[in-house]
Amino acid sequence: MGSGNISIQSEELERLVAAHDGDVALLWLYRLLRGSDAPEDAARALCRTRAEIEAAREKLRRMELSPPASAAKLPPPDETPEYTAKDLAVRSREDPRFAALVTEAQRALGRLLSSSDLKKLFGLYDYLALPPEVIMMLLNYCVSTAPAGSPPSMRLIEKEGYVWANREILTLEQADEYIAKSRRRRDQLARAAQLLGISGRALSPTESKYLAAWLDMGFGEELLELAYDRTLTNTGGLKWSYMNGILKSWHEKGLHTPEDVRDRDTRRPRGQDKDRTPQNLGELVAGLDKI
Repeated sequence: MGSGNISIQSEELERLVAAHDGDVALLWLYRLLRGSDAPEDAARALCRTRAEIEAAREKLRRMELSPPASAAKLPPPDETPEYTAKDLAVRSREDPRFAALVTEAQRALGRLLSSSDLKKLFGLYDYLALPPEVIMMLLNYCVSTAPAGSPPSMRLIEKEGYVWANREILTLEQADEYIAKSRRRRDQLARAAQLLGISGRALSPTESKYLAAWLDMGFGEELLELAYDRTLTNTGGLKWSYMNGILKSWHEKGLHTPEDVRDRDTRRPRGQDKDRTPQNLGELVAGLDKI
């Protein structure tokens, strides 16, 4: 970049200091000076491993202090850094933001956090770089969606945290929007399940997948009820694959209202064909008399 002056925003420096991560700060300065953060070059220049540089690059991206990386999602939780008890003790003592987060997390979950729990919480804070206030919204959201009397495990919270990180939910406003959208979807699924006669139990993963797909196709309750009625009429029960076939057919034909189906659907329920077969000899004779 030459020897000219480099402009640095004080806000960026404050966020780097708050991160308490030397590798992140070094990589940020290296990129500022060299105009690049190619992993191999940065690792050699900073005397770090490539894995450490990759982790720092990802954290910088999540802190919005570097250009967007590839669209690849984060690795699963079992591939994240393994924090030691010493790491946690030092950060709990030296980082008041994390210490406060631990206190609030224990209050929200109604229990003391185990060593394993603390490592997962620290991963959300350190590796995923989710802001503390966003993590608290994540915790409260997971508590609110857990079965009554059964607080969520930190493993479940960690998995949901990865969903938030991959969706780049990094502000309170983004978290509010995601939570509101999730609640609307849960309400839609509950109403659809009730319409199909499912109550008193949770939906299975397969049932949830079918219902979510139908809602994503744009079908409202009226069309779901109509497809359910045809499924019962033709099969004698709720056959998910059969009902899915009806709705996929309607979707492919652009039929999304009862009027569309009535006017344009050529596949009629059994027993409602216009040219049905005569049921007895009397009907057959009556039909012949009209010829």
